[in-house]
Amino acid sequence: MADFLDAVFLGADFLDLERVNVARGDATVLHDVNLRVDAGEHIAILGPNGCGKSTLIKTITCECYPLALPGTRVRIFGRERWDLTELKRRLGVVSAELPGKPTLKTTGREAVLTGFFSSSTLWPNLTVTDAMRARADEVLELVGATAIAQKLVGEMSAGQQRRIMIGRALVGSGLRGEAEMLLLDEPSNALDLAAQQELRGLLRRLARQGTGILLITHHIADILPEIERVILMRDGRIVADGPKAELLTAGSLSELFGIEIQMAERDGFFHAW
Repeated sequence: MADFLDAVFLGADFLDLERVNVARGDATVLHDVNLRVDAGEHIAILGPNGCGKSTLIKTITCECYPLALPGTRVRIFGRERWDLTELKRRLGVVSAELPGKPTLKTTGREAVLTGFFSSSTLWPNLTVTDAMRARADEVLELVGATAIAQKLVGEMSAGQQRRIMIGRALVGSGLRGEAEMLLLDEPSNALDLAAQQELRGLLRRLARQGTGILLITHHIADILPEIERVILMRDGRIVADGPKAELLTAGSLSELFGIEIQMAERDGFFHAW
């Protein structure tokens, strides 16, 4: 049965949203969202602050639920219902915020190991196997964090913490301990220029190795050359969805952000001012 389920998930789309509306408090913040994402795709979702990007991520991870309206459907990896602990193990989610204060008191290696359990720290009741430790060491090398494996997360720079959080996402998700999709919510926030460049280099390597990427951002420079598809959001709605070359233009971004924008492209990266 497990092999059969693995085959089903591997062949399924990553995400299928139909007529999704989401309320937070008394306000509806996502309006009639329709979105389909294939497993392994590289996509950027771009929009101004407050446009609903982060709420969309929380809907995908089942932290927010859509209004129960006719025709509404949320299907993730081919399923409409999930045990949240299981779903967290299949999705690699990285945001600008650390998952909790206990993690700050752990080493980088321990923080990566928590990804196997979707926990904020290695609680005494959790059993870490030799296979888990070996996988964690592989991931630390993959994200270029072996030098900080024994450093406390609370003593790391923001850039180092972001590497550890990506490692944590990679080690704990996917059908066999490897992330099929990374969900990145404003990952470059609070990083200096050097750390931003390092982060983009890391994400490019992961994309080339076949890891799917769904990047939420309002920074044009975060959109990697490997990202082929761009989704534009405004006021809780998807206003455009298509190839990067068609949507990353001065005209479309000026309309999206409500100001006059000029664009330039260099080495596959776009820049706006």
